[in-house]
Amino acid sequence: MRAVVQRVSRGSVRVDGEVVGAIGRGVVVLVGVTHGDTEEQAEWLARKIAGLRIFEDNEGKMNAGLLDLDPDPEGEGMGALVVSQFTLYADVHKGRRPSFVEAALPEVAEPLVEHLARSLRVYGIPVQTGIFGAHMQVEIQNDGPVTILLER
Repeated sequence: MRAVVQRVSRGSVRVDGEVVGAIGRGVVVLVGVTHGDTEEQAEWLARKIAGLRIFEDNEGKMNAGLLDLDPDPEGEGMGALVVSQFTLYADVHKGRRPSFVEAALPEVAEPLVEHLARSLRVYGIPVQTGIFGAHMQVEIQNDGPVTILLER
C-alpha cells in the first residue's frame, strides 16, 4: 500500500458537483493498493498517519501529530480525508501511457481503503472519504507545503 499524506488547511471531494467529504485542518490521504496488500498494512498506515509529527507544536516546531493538537473552534479534532487513488501504482517506464497493472482490482482495493479509514477512526480521528471508483474532484489546500510518501 502507498499513501501520499498532505498536511492541509482544508480539503474536499466532489462527485457530480456535490461535496461528499470535507475537512478543515488535518491531512488528505491519497491511498493506492497493490496486489497482495493486507489489512495489517492498512492498520500500519493508519498508526503511522495518526502519529506522524507534521504539525507545528506550541513552540512553532514541526513536532505534533493529529492526536496532539487542540480541537478547532467548532470543537472537532483534526481530520483526515481518505481518497482512493489507483494511479499511485502507475508504471511509466515504457512509452507515454501509464500502465496500471500493479494496482489492485477494485474488489480487493475498496475493502482495504475502507479498512484504513476505519483504522484511523479507532484512533479518534474524524475521517471523511471520497467515493470509491467515482470520478472525483479533489480540492487540497496543502499547508506548508508538507507532503509525505508512506509505503508498506
